[in-house]
Amino acid sequence: MRGWMRGLGALGLGALLALLPPPAPAETYTAMLSVRRALGSEARLLRRLRAYLREESARLRRLARFYEKVQALHQDPKASVDNPLLAFSLIKRLHSDWPNVIYSDEATENIQALHAGFKEVEQELPGAEDLDGAARALMRLQDVYALSVKGMANGVFQRAGAGHPPLYSPGRRVSLSADDCFHVGKVAYDTGDYYHSIAWLEEAVGLFRLSYGNWNPEDRSSLEDALDHLAFSYFMAGNISHALSLSREFLHYDPSNQRVVRNVAKYEKLLEMGTAVSTGPLRRPNGTHLQSRDAYEELCQRPAGQPAPEHLPHLGCSYETNGSPYLLLQPAKKEMVRIRPYVALYHDFISDAEAETIKGLAGPWLQRSVVASGEKQQKAEYRISKSAWLKDTADPVVRALEQRIAAVTGLDLRPPYAEYLQVVNYGLGGHYEPHFDHATSRKSPLYRMKSGNRIATVMIYLSAVEAGGSTAFVYANFSVPVVKNAALFWWNLRRNGDGDGDTLHAGCPVLAGDKWVANKWIHEHGQEFRRPCSADPRD
Repeated sequence: MRGWMRGLGALGLGALLALLPPPAPAETYTAMLSVRRALGSEARLLRRLRAYLREESARLRRLARFYEKVQALHQDPKASVDNPLLAFSLIKRLHSDWPNVIYSDEATENIQALHAGFKEVEQELPGAEDLDGAARALMRLQDVYALSVKGMANGVFQRAGAGHPPLYSPGRRVSLSADDCFHVGKVAYDTGDYYHSIAWLEEAVGLFRLSYGNWNPEDRSSLEDALDHLAFSYFMAGNISHALSLSREFLHYDPSNQRVVRNVAKYEKLLEMGTAVSTGPLRRPNGTHLQSRDAYEELCQRPAGQPAPEHLPHLGCSYETNGSPYLLLQPAKKEMVRIRPYVALYHDFISDAEAETIKGLAGPWLQRSVVASGEKQQKAEYRISKSAWLKDTADPVVRALEQRIAAVTGLDLRPPYAEYLQVVNYGLGGHYEPHFDHATSRKSPLYRMKSGNRIATVMIYLSAVEAGGSTAFVYANFSVPVVKNAALFWWNLRRNGDGDGDTLHAGCPVLAGDKWVANKWIHEHGQEFRRPCSADPRD
């Protein structure tokens, strides 16, 4: 199967998934709900640290009083040890007071209380996988939205090059530290991705240079670390002269490092031998082998979701009842987005209260989203989100929503003709690279439902986002921005039962915000008289 033919969304065997227990805290970066929950853990740590600082401040004030008292005696010429009282106090201080001060358990008790507080929340905290995943998310946003790394480090979300307006302007601008930039670069470095490691480590080196000599207790890296990794990145990229320059700068700070001394000698010898130096731009890696990457990213970057209306004849908006009594009093607000492939957007399809209810029902059951790989399902870097499945019996809101979907589409949603409602919360830089919703192989797990392929998709936007997150139809060359409470509908199959190749679509990375969607996948069995075959076998 070609690289762009991504696996399907998770198989809708909700009867099995509904039995899964709530997830243990893990994979924080894959859902913004988990990221928000992490704020609560940090708030508890802040309270513990505040208590520690309060106790330590009181302890240090007492130490300061002791110091000032003894220092005053040393500076007072009249305070002679000829005075037996002063002589006694000197002996007592040296015998017992100083040991009590030096070996006091108070500092140990304070730090132990802080350690105990950390242990209480340790199981809730993000792990190394989360930190690496968050770093990869920043690189993904950098790539898909062509963001300037220097701008991102300064808290600005702006495309590289002059004259571009910010794609997103946060209410509070937050800059990354040198240690932050080092970690992003190190994640790329560890996978041999020198395209990204050079950009991020350059920022780290620049920031470390500006603050050299000022130590931050939270930092785990240093200027020397950044120079070391950046030099090797340049060497692997073929720029030996720059690798040599950075290694020499490293030795200015740590001249005894024999490994770097050997590297300098190696680089000098290579240059003396006339080894060719690569000066061309590095090629960005394509880790997921996405053949439609350029078209996909261009769609995600478009400020407007689609071309101007004059280029799209036969499109418009209407109130629709679809012949359903359910919609007579409140017709659906339909906007035709495309004729081929058939894509429609139904505005105000769900209320704010209904959306919050569905998110609340799904939240405790969210699990890392998976994709189909042959006959199995697995996690994938090209889909970053968590999802849960809701039966129509979970809540009257879910049942009402399913009735509304059936009325608008005119399709039969009774089991087994449709999958349970899948609720998805995207993570940090959360996305889903180009894929089909319908099965492209008879070996797909979808066919286990024995109700045919996925004939149609209804995707409901349960939230708004501040930037990014559009749904991009790659081959059809248009994208649909997130419209809160709207439902996007499209046919996955042609009337002859073949998959519609123009429905290759993607969820663009969320640049800022908390994206929630609900997916309803409807299968072809049961729809024979609701969407019959055409007289034209090619249709």
